[in-house]
Amino acid sequence: MSSTLRIANCSGFYGDRISAAKEMVEGGPIDFLTGDYLAELTMMILYRDRQRDPRLGYARTFLQQMEEVLGRCVDRKIKVVANAGGLNPAGLAERLQELAKKLGVEPRIAWIEGDDITARLGELQQRGNPLNDMSSGKPLASLDQEILCANAYLGAWPVVEALSRGADIVICPRVTDTALVLGPAAWHHGWGRQDWDRLAAGVVAGHILECGTQSTGGNYAFFREVKSYRNVGFPICEMEEDGTFTITKHENTGGLVSVGTVKSQLLYETTDAHYLTPDVVARFDTIQLEEAGENRVRVTGVKGEIAPSTLKVAMLYVSGYRNAGTILLTGLDIPEKARIVEEAFWDLMGGHDTFEEARIDLINQTPQDPSSNNYAFAQLRFALRDSDRQKVGRRFFDKMVELALSNIPGFTMPTNVGKSASPCASFWAALVPASEIEQVVVIDGERIPVPHTEIPDENVTVTPPSIEVPPPPGGRTRRMAIGEVLGARSGDKGGAATLGVWGRTPEAYSWAVEHLTIERIRELIPEARGLRVERFLMPNMLAIGFLIDGILGEGASASTLIDPQAKSLGEYFRARHTDVPVALLPPSA
Repeated sequence: MSSTLRIANCSGFYGDRISAAKEMVEGGPIDFLTGDYLAELTMMILYRDRQRDPRLGYARTFLQQMEEVLGRCVDRKIKVVANAGGLNPAGLAERLQELAKKLGVEPRIAWIEGDDITARLGELQQRGNPLNDMSSGKPLASLDQEILCANAYLGAWPVVEALSRGADIVICPRVTDTALVLGPAAWHHGWGRQDWDRLAAGVVAGHILECGTQSTGGNYAFFREVKSYRNVGFPICEMEEDGTFTITKHENTGGLVSVGTVKSQLLYETTDAHYLTPDVVARFDTIQLEEAGENRVRVTGVKGEIAPSTLKVAMLYVSGYRNAGTILLTGLDIPEKARIVEEAFWDLMGGHDTFEEARIDLINQTPQDPSSNNYAFAQLRFALRDSDRQKVGRRFFDKMVELALSNIPGFTMPTNVGKSASPCASFWAALVPASEIEQVVVIDGERIPVPHTEIPDENVTVTPPSIEVPPPPGGRTRRMAIGEVLGARSGDKGGAATLGVWGRTPEAYSWAVEHLTIERIRELIPEARGLRVERFLMPNMLAIGFLIDGILGEGASASTLIDPQAKSLGEYFRARHTDVPVALLPPSA
């Protein structure tokens, strides 16, 4: 391998494009193949898999991908690091070993353990850690429900240890998404545990790569800049020894790598300019981005602060059951028809207030004089949640059906109405001292403990670069969509939503800083009224970050919202109208 390390991604979530691993291995030279498969929602899916079969609990699609590329990876000495191990990394390693034998190759496979502390929650509380929820502040003892799984976010050093022991494939459990890139970079370049700036650069690179094609044009606000969405290429990081790196993709693939697409991903699910990981605190307000050629973005200037002494623990528990169904309303008088359906439905169900949570959303897409039957529909969506599974199960479906011939004209139900309720998995996040977690690498039958980073006594002070931006333009304004001058990217963090906003010009950024106060955000996003909203600035990227706490309830796995992961929040925000200075618009506008 050369001094420049080429780290590729082939998965941004469990269910991503299966062919991506083969595309990355065959599309050009790479040294590492990484994949991110875990999210809060995924952990619930893996838990249910493991309940059905104790041998499961891992991302099964990873095995499909490895069957296509494992032989080539061994031949070309491409190493693989993925968090597909989920709740059962040992089980996935065993299946992978069987696959290797079938394919006639002999890679050294390591897996990491230590994240699962489900059985130790009582012990930790008895020893004085109340495991307070990071959102509500309540102690875990106040929770009546049983914790299904509790997993600490491990960092990159177990990955480094596995690679140092000669592993060709490292199967990770619940590690930070960024560890999948930082681990290979730190191992290859010999970075130390207190090389804070280099480690921070590895974290930034990991954050850019973790969601796959979201950094190469996917979910990009200014999508017209992307010439083709066919076969969007997955991202590659070319990491240098000093921590500077370039983001790119294979040639002859769709998508786009630009300062805008990379910046958009950097703002995804970012809750603060101080980005905490077990390995380092990366300062996102120091990142410098520049175009370095076609589909190439150079990242420099990243600074890091001392790693925290605690680890985040993600816990899931069943908080009830949910179901949802939609009735199609057709043609004329949609609001009145919706009222009649609602009244009849709640009469059949025993009343709106008999459920712990119930919501109705009228999604009116019916224009006047629709040009086809498909354009004549509006949707009336019912969503219910209750601790009694029977109340929101088959009975929910049956009562909707009972309305079919006795209600409004044109009553129609899609075929995807739920006949059974799904469990709601709520999210509880707490902190534990890193010293409480024993992280272990297993390779060739040997169990190797990996120590946590020793936190030095001295402080590391980072001063972000001074960025001069012009004052916001004055003069005439025009009522128009915010998205005409600002980009946005949104995502979920438990029950909170993140909203990253950036200006396409320094003038647009300075206007956004002045205009987008917390109160203005509550006006533009009425769903945020009454909720805690935080704002932080990153002038180095002409960006503003917002955290809207509680807008997603108890998180994606428990939500009755249409979009429980806030994927659409950014574009909803950009569609809102406000008074925009005309000076920010291009001459032709």
